[in-house]
Amino acid sequence: MQGHHLDVVETPTLGDRSYVVHDGSTAFVVDPQRDIDRVLAVLDRHGVELTDVFETHLHNDYLTGGLALARATGATYHVSADDQVSFDREPIRDGDTVAVGDLCVTAIATPGHTFNHLSYALAGPDGTAATVFSGGSLLFGATGRPDLLGDEHTHELARLQHASARRLAATLGDHVELMPTHGFGSFCAASQSNATASTIGHERHVNPALVRDEASYVRELLDGLDAWPSYYVQMSPRNAAGPGAASLEPPRRAEPDEVRRRLAAGEWVVDLRNRTAFAAGHAPRTLNFGLDGSVATYLGWLHSDGAPLTLLAETADDVATAQRELVRIGIDQPTAAATGRPEDWTAEPLESFPTATFDDLAEARGQRQVVVLDVRLAKEHAAEHVHGSVNLPLHELADRIGELPAGEVWVHCQSGYRASIAASMLAAARRATVAVDDDFVNAAGSGLPVTGD
Repeated sequence: MQGHHLDVVETPTLGDRSYVVHDGSTAFVVDPQRDIDRVLAVLDRHGVELTDVFETHLHNDYLTGGLALARATGATYHVSADDQVSFDREPIRDGDTVAVGDLCVTAIATPGHTFNHLSYALAGPDGTAATVFSGGSLLFGATGRPDLLGDEHTHELARLQHASARRLAATLGDHVELMPTHGFGSFCAASQSNATASTIGHERHVNPALVRDEASYVRELLDGLDAWPSYYVQMSPRNAAGPGAASLEPPRRAEPDEVRRRLAAGEWVVDLRNRTAFAAGHAPRTLNFGLDGSVATYLGWLHSDGAPLTLLAETADDVATAQRELVRIGIDQPTAAATGRPEDWTAEPLESFPTATFDDLAEARGQRQVVVLDVRLAKEHAAEHVHGSVNLPLHELADRIGELPAGEVWVHCQSGYRASIAASMLAAARRATVAVDDDFVNAAGSGLPVTGD
């Protein structure tokens, strides 16, 4: 058996990875994202034929490109035999082995993240497993979260996740490379790790599922879970229905009069510039989801599905970048887009709001009464927060702005990205706001009283 070459296709804004593996002439892909042109480019660069596409599970955080990729290339599409889907696929079960050129792939049932989750072990030249593609099961220093299918299944899936991790550790050697799909910032991970590579042997010593007994693992796992993006509920059903190929055709161009009409109608008009530029000057009532952060995650979380969406950016390339991010979660075609400068998008005077550091916040609190708004998740706030701050997680802010006390609002998150989104929402609601563009680790050093629940 020959060796293999592996390419990682990163999607850092969603915290996911896809994998392209080949033997020099024949290739397979694991968990491709919906913008399959990136995978096709890898195949073309290596001059290899794609024969097989493997899905570890029906994903909850993005729309798969698996079906579209298989149809575009003629590859066989392998999806768990136990998943109910609306398209033709090659059903695959625990223990099934698939030959891909000189390579050999074996399916391993690893339920927990979903009930029908599969991992795939790739044999090395000696015929034993060399690499395991673990999807959303065993991650770097963590496991996939078990609560995405509903509260009624969470405890059962958590126990299954513990057993699946133990099964991988018992079945595979310490040298086996671990290649998860989630866990690089994805909300599909139960917790996050800074690791960029790992092996089964390393995970034996650090992974909670492998160092904790079942009861302790389940208790700690469930205690650590927090909210997840609302659009997740749509992803698995749409993946079961079979997403079509993504369209990356440019959105229709919106002239300034149209932008103004859409703003006047209360539609979402999103400014994609970075938060510094937005704070310095923006069209009134526009919202800021900068391309320098997880734009798809937060825009998909907060924007009503199917509602009109207009994108504003400095260049057409920036619009295209945002569009690529959005098709991955099923926002297929923004209503319209405009490029240029904020002055091009409105006839009204531009608006702005101040940005600040935690040092600035400490100074302001010493001089006058201000409202400190923490838009991090509830668990983040509970772990450590500025004493006296109000916690309204970003995804709840639109419905709860009315709960904020009167006065100037200084809004912060962990590093500034979510705070800018929140500041733009507050400004659109005509609240005086200051965006704290600073890392929360600096809060305590500023002299602010920082405490935990």
